[in-house]
Amino acid sequence: MPVDFTIDVCGARRAFDAAAGSYDEAAVLQREVGERLVGRLDYIRIAPQRVLDLGAGTGHLTALLLDRYRKAEVWAADFAPAMLQRAQKRGSWRRRPKVVCADAGALPFADGYFDLVVSNLMLQWCMPQARYLAEIRRVVAGNGLLMFSTFGPDTLKELRAAWAEVDSARHVHEFMDMHDVGDALLATGFSGPVMDMEMVTLTYGELLGLMRDLKAIGAVNADAGRQRGLFGRQAYRRLCHAYERFRDAAGLLPATYEVVYGHAWVPDVPPPSSVKENFPPNVMVNALG
Repeated sequence: MPVDFTIDVCGARRAFDAAAGSYDEAAVLQREVGERLVGRLDYIRIAPQRVLDLGAGTGHLTALLLDRYRKAEVWAADFAPAMLQRAQKRGSWRRRPKVVCADAGALPFADGYFDLVVSNLMLQWCMPQARYLAEIRRVVAGNGLLMFSTFGPDTLKELRAAWAEVDSARHVHEFMDMHDVGDALLATGFSGPVMDMEMVTLTYGELLGLMRDLKAIGAVNADAGRQRGLFGRQAYRRLCHAYERFRDAAGLLPATYEVVYGHAWVPDVPPPSSVKENFPPNVMVNALG
């Protein structure tokens, strides 16, 4: 079933801005998934003239795309200015990415501008997802490609289960099933979507390590309907106690991530008119120098 919440965009942006300085050290999973995502381009025949890293963060994936497509115009887009200040330094003095600060649901590009859009672990922050996919579809040229990764519903299942023993509030995001993502791609005018997934488990000695890592990469709870305010020490102690039941034989606490990979093509026809009418206003555009 599709998820039923929306993202507090301003809150998420503040969290990612605050995490810009700590992101690269903590984003072990994000780097690994990004490298695997780009590796999948080895099996796809495409020679793009314009490439977009959508949700670029500090630009690790942008650098990989600059290296892979040395004759292409490579852009990095993100909604967090502090992240993009780091992304714009990727590459070399001879060739750096073009950067733009914008919401993924309101991209400041002409229709069909890009031959390739790559997005690593961003779509889970885009709800309702169909609206964002429609905007991505708009900026991809006919016969162009979208390649992405996102998180599936079993992501952070241990943390979600532990919180459920503490209170009834929603502390962990919901994540879309890959079949629902595939359906959304078709509904927004993409063709031939291919989806698959893998489970990745990180381990920690204590729950505090996981919580610190999530904060360091900006992955805070940005559900617009979340319970506001900090939780107290008693709630945190209860959370730690509840999480203990997941400690493994090696004495470590697991944090599971369901990583979903997908790609889809854009046919050489206009996008569905019913989708185009639903584009949101361009609420944030800020090109960085």
